Amino acid sequence: MQAFTVVTGVAAPLDRANVDTDQIIPKQFLKSIKRSGFGVNLFDEWRYLDEGYPGQDCSKRALNTEFVLNQPRYQGAKVLLARQNFGCGSSREHAPWALDEYGFRAVIASSFADIFFNNCFKNGLLPVILPEDQVDILFKECEATEGYQLTVDLEKLQVIRPNGEAFSFSVDNFRRHCLLNGLDDIGLTLQVADDIHAFEAKARAARPWVFNALR
Repeated sequence: MQAFTVVTGVAAPLDRANVDTDQIIPKQFLKSIKRSGFGVNLFDEWRYLDEGYPGQDCSKRALNTEFVLNQPRYQGAKVLLARQNFGCGSSREHAPWALDEYGFRAVIASSFADIFFNNCFKNGLLPVILPEDQVDILFKECEATEGYQLTVDLEKLQVIRPNGEAFSFSVDNFRRHCLLNGLDDIGLTLQVADDIHAFEAKARAARPWVFNALR
């Protein structure tokens, strides 16, 4: 998993509340578990004027020019500004996969759906919770300033605005450790690989008939 320390980049404002996971990555694209190939279909129903399907050449599709991510000023955005209850709806890791592959490294909102929030941390995407009045400030500044950039610093637990002022946020210490070190569940397990192998060897020596039966 990609580690997260400090990210500075253009912010894109998605000014919609209760964005659910089927809007983030529609259900017809959930036929793969490879964690790749989802970025082009992020917010598919909003980005394109036609209905998308798996394997489609999205470069030939008509874009909805009114949708925020299709506007030139937000190209290459790394920080997504969102509203309350972002990521609600069904559980699907494809949602953070799609956001990450598109290029977003952090999502800032006043609240997130619990399952989506947890899935972000397990997939290298940082969800930042700020008070609604602070989110409002970021939206207003972003919409008023072309090329508006934010710095999201996980080590200092700060969102730093272009004027140098910072909003502080909190993250559970364990989740923060995992993101800073790029550790997903598999990475955490592999940290004690020697202990696992030692336990397996001891178990095999103590009960060889069990392992013989498994051959």
